[in-house]
Amino acid sequence: MVGGVVLLVGLGAGVWSAHLHPSPPGPTQPIVVVQTRADERYPYRSAVFDAFVEDSYREVASRVEPFYAWWEGAYARHPQLWLEGHKALIAAMEARKKELAAAQGEAKTRLELETARWLHKLVKTLIPKFSLERGFEFVYTVERGERQCLLQSVLIAGMLQKMGLDAGVAMVWKNPQAQESNNGHAVTVLRLPGGRDVLVDASDPEPFIRHQGLFVYDPASRSYRFVEPVYSQDFITAYRLHGSGEEVNPNQLRPLSARFLRSQFYYYRGERAPGGFMGPSNPRGLAASARFLEQAIRYDPYNPLPVYVLGHVYAKEGKKEAAREQYLQGYRLYRAFGYVPSGPQAAYSRAGWGY
Repeated sequence: MVGGVVLLVGLGAGVWSAHLHPSPPGPTQPIVVVQTRADERYPYRSAVFDAFVEDSYREVASRVEPFYAWWEGAYARHPQLWLEGHKALIAAMEARKKELAAAQGEAKTRLELETARWLHKLVKTLIPKFSLERGFEFVYTVERGERQCLLQSVLIAGMLQKMGLDAGVAMVWKNPQAQESNNGHAVTVLRLPGGRDVLVDASDPEPFIRHQGLFVYDPASRSYRFVEPVYSQDFITAYRLHGSGEEVNPNQLRPLSARFLRSQFYYYRGERAPGGFMGPSNPRGLAASARFLEQAIRYDPYNPLPVYVLGHVYAKEGKKEAAREQYLQGYRLYRAFGYVPSGPQAAYSRAGWGY
């Protein structure tokens, strides 16, 4: 921490040098999250997407084929998935980008939906195994054919962006059955012509899904927001801001930034570190969890999940005051964004704070 600014270090640091957050605010300061349209961009094979991949190859001690070579090679080996007969994935995407740019009206909408369906099938076929334990690492995608919600959503969104579409990732706090979680899932959001959204979820057999609660960015309030989509069939036509009930158009909200997503990858590393936060813990595992979660917070101090969970890690390490501080800050973030899940609420109450 230098001069109130978080310094982002490691591979890809140059790419992220323009994406710095101020230090987390004190208890009486407003929470302001600054996010531009450029922050939301991470097209497949861009320098920003490279950083997601490089983080994985740096953090996992395994020698495997480079991700891009493996992914594009896997596509080439599955002719049934070739887009309009193109054997090379990059050529296929470039051709589709030209088609999309030339299309208009309903024809453009149909082509965007067709492209999303193709990517859904591509990911589910080429990366057949789902793994909560390892599927967030590009290394294990190559080594084991594994994926998880964040990795698959970032990959689909990055490829849609590569083809010129307005796509990104949102976290999910309420699933199609209205079961609530603490941002327990991730999904790709595709903004269609005319301002409607669709959700593309490779965890589901069908490409389009109707999650009932999302976590997104609200430019008007310069804040993250918990929202509830309003659907017409599979299309999101509006969002209700959770808490206030105010209804806004999809074009008033944006998906999460690349900075947030990089933070979320590190959150999962901290959550799943062997011997760490989850399951039986040991000092080495807890130290690894703490390192990953602290890195997640450095990339985005306003991502509430690592802020809150780091409190659990500190508590297991016997750092009671540090744990209390994390619980307080996590609670403040959730409350500011419109929804406090049961876990952060309980941790806040146990720590001795009230309303």
